[in-house]
Amino acid sequence: QVQLVESGGGLVQPGGSLRLSCVASGNIFSINAMGWYRQAPGAQRELVAVITRGGETNYGDFVKGRFTISGDNAKNTVYLQMNSLKPEDTAVYYCKVVLFIGPGGAWGPNTYWGQGTQVTVSS
Repeated sequence: QVQLVESGGGLVQPGGSLRLSCVASGNIFSINAMGWYRQAPGAQRELVAVITRGGETNYGDFVKGRFTISGDNAKNTVYLQMNSLKPEDTAVYYCKVVLFIGPGGAWGPNTYWGQGTQVTVSS
């Protein structure tokens, strides 16, 4: 009923930038929050950044001003601008959405995950 399409991953050199996008579609009544998590090989999935419908943001400690999350409520889209990328940022980045579905938002909140997009930082 809900689909998440992620884009923007790829290979970038250290110090470079990437912009990730995630679009949610389907029987969506309202979105509470959208965010990004990442998982490196052998590591647990961790929070990168999250933004609420009201625009409140929260970042993982490792971000330290390098990444910026933004959202477009009208387009059900969340973006993650990543600058000053480091090799340790290499991971699969997953979009996560918390939302209500159905007539009048009858069902929820529900959590959906995207399939992930690979980010590789290497020279």
